[in-house]
Amino acid sequence: MDNKPFKIFVVEDNDWYNRLLVHSLGLNPDYEIKAFYNGQDCIDRLHENPDVITLDFRLPDTTGLEVLKQIKGINPDIQVILISEQSDIETVVDLLKYGAYDYIVKSKDIKERLLNTIRNIRQGIGFKKEIIALKKEVQAKYDFQNSIIGDSKAIKQVFELIKKASETNITISISGETGTGKELVAKAIHYNSNKRDKKFVAVNVASIPSELIESEMFGHEKGAFTGAGYRRIGKFEEADGGTLFLDEIGEMDTNFQAKLLRAIQEKEFTRIGSNEALKSDYRIIIATNKNLSLEVKNGNFRKDLYYRLLGLPIELPPLHERDKDVLILAKYFIDSFCKENALPKKSFSEASQKKLLAYSYPGNIRELKSVVELAAALSASLKIETKDILFDTDDPLPELLSENLTLRDYDRKIIRAFLNKHNNNQQKVAEMLDISISTIYRILKEEQ
Repeated sequence: MDNKPFKIFVVEDNDWYNRLLVHSLGLNPDYEIKAFYNGQDCIDRLHENPDVITLDFRLPDTTGLEVLKQIKGINPDIQVILISEQSDIETVVDLLKYGAYDYIVKSKDIKERLLNTIRNIRQGIGFKKEIIALKKEVQAKYDFQNSIIGDSKAIKQVFELIKKASETNITISISGETGTGKELVAKAIHYNSNKRDKKFVAVNVASIPSELIESEMFGHEKGAFTGAGYRRIGKFEEADGGTLFLDEIGEMDTNFQAKLLRAIQEKEFTRIGSNEALKSDYRIIIATNKNLSLEVKNGNFRKDLYYRLLGLPIELPPLHERDKDVLILAKYFIDSFCKENALPKKSFSEASQKKLLAYSYPGNIRELKSVVELAAALSASLKIETKDILFDTDDPLPELLSENLTLRDYDRKIIRAFLNKHNNNQQKVAEMLDISISTIYRILKEEQ
């Protein structure tokens, strides 16, 4: 909780009772108490933003119910506790309906009851402020100009599409190689849209067995099948009002695709074991590293579902097409790694920057992050050198382009790298590189 005083207004026309409440609450040094003897004086001071108001039900100028309505109309976040001399169930129901936090009857234990109620309110307000702060922090984190790092022409085009996607609730289909940041883009769209205050529900379709996907997506009732010991809320229901992100949609079981199509078209679904159709209002974002159009042609993905999900397509460029974004990202990753691990700030030497730029990054941004973090851990000084940068040893050309060579030298090194990887099988390498065996023989003879 913050250090600001917790403001309480006491509205009570009985002078003795007013002083009793003020004294009892004022024993807590964290509370700032102000006393009022009628409803209008309290209303006139609402600009001071009290956290809680204790309100006598019977006042000389109006009723507690009327004051409650005015308070909630001006500032619904103020918590109001009604205090009365008698318990009337119908009155209590009305007051709670109009937003009263509690109704306390004047009795010998009123002080203890009131203090406990205010303690609960204060704790709840603290949690609410923390949640609001966390939401703002998350929204700032996924401001796409901050969360998606880069300055290349390719990534700026992605920024434009994210902006357009955030302005409407159109379905979004994100495509790109593994490791290009598809979920990050989906979150950037969600947290910059009008659904930012609702849930972002991510589902990795490829990780769900085909026999469980319907239960995972639509939920099930208790006893619907063996092992269903309780009712389960599905992802569609969970995403109500927010965003449903279906990652790796190309891996979805073909038998479930028809059910998914119906759920999207009708905006309703049924839990397994139930006959009740449930409604859910959500925005769908899908992602895939497959060519869905080709999957449709091959019979692996329904054409009608494909067109339903296509929406606004956003294709993420592979890292090797993003020019010097590699260095911008590398700096971001190393700064973050050093900060998180309490290491002194490190930077890349000119030679190591060239090495980073020369690599093709088949694993894209995810691979670059791993390479940079490992380099930061291995480096013995504040400058990261080429020896600290280690790429996947299964790649035959990890450092090939980091040297300034002639085209003939590059040809020779490429052929030698492939021969080393494939046990000197010249026939196989010739087929892979689409050259003749005689070309391999001639170029390698120049090494002698």
